[in-house]
Amino acid sequence: MLFLQLPLLLALLPAADSEDGFQEPVSFQIIHIFSFYNHSWEHSVGSGWLGELQTHGMNSSSDTVIYLWPWSRGNFSNEELMEVARLFQTFFIRFAQAFHNHAIQWMLQYPFEVQIAGGCKLRFGEASVGFVQVAFQGSEFLSFQNNSWLPSPEGGETAQLVCRLFNLYQGTQEIIHRLLSDTCPRFLLGLLDAGKAYLQRQVRPEAWLSPGPSPGPGRLVLVCHASGFYPKPIWVTWMRGEREQQGTQRSDVVPHADGTWYLRVSLEVETREAPGLSCRVRHSSLGDQDIVLYWGHRSSVGWIFLAVTVPLLLLAGLAFWARKRRTLCQPASSHLPLE
Repeated sequence: MLFLQLPLLLALLPAADSEDGFQEPVSFQIIHIFSFYNHSWEHSVGSGWLGELQTHGMNSSSDTVIYLWPWSRGNFSNEELMEVARLFQTFFIRFAQAFHNHAIQWMLQYPFEVQIAGGCKLRFGEASVGFVQVAFQGSEFLSFQNNSWLPSPEGGETAQLVCRLFNLYQGTQEIIHRLLSDTCPRFLLGLLDAGKAYLQRQVRPEAWLSPGPSPGPGRLVLVCHASGFYPKPIWVTWMRGEREQQGTQRSDVVPHADGTWYLRVSLEVETREAPGLSCRVRHSSLGDQDIVLYWGHRSSVGWIFLAVTVPLLLLAGLAFWARKRRTLCQPASSHLPLE
């Protein structure tokens, strides 16, 4: 039944009307981080993510879910949400207890940190894929595959001991399998549907040029900025005419607090090669109207400013000099009082 619902992604995925709208899978995952300080005390932080957008948080003092968007509940009823939250809460409590109870046997030294990431991925036309990955001190440790726990090679003997214990709890494994194969995909589809207006919005990028730090005599770094755009996919490059320039450096696409994105693309060239170069920005919100910014135009504005400002300053200086000279040249008698 879930597989039959996957064509809904055609209408729900961001940028679904573009040819590339289905090339990347969409995912929902829960990330839970445990910091173990001693044999009886740990602190945990949890969050839920739709792709790269955080949709849920966790109140660490009460272990309650925080819904960060009006649509973060998807289309689940309150009863189903409470049941899923209870299952996760029980799992995380038992997970932490296992590490406390077997810390000596597993040769763990406090303090240490364990991270869990679990969820599902959907791609148009394919069945959903569930995943659970556990990291210890930032390195791969365990994974849940084919209804059982498997150790990672990086985890060594400790990971094997943990898997041996976890695989004894068949009931927990069946619950995890059901959450990954049924509950998570249904919740993900509900999120996409409930948040459709927000996720499918189009926000045009703002673009501008600036010089980067000087790389040395006779050379320039040209920087093209694109900011405030949504959705994330964007194409920005330096060009000469219709030819893309080699050596273009692209930064990571980083988020703004409002959910939009920022990107910086730079190119190092000889100073004499800068005129005629342009930055082209292509984004779904622009349709077929790319933004094209010419470095030469930017420079010409500066020259125009100088061409107007410098003569005005010279004229003002000459006027001041002439007025001062005229005052000094006046006859001294003209300043004496009349008898």
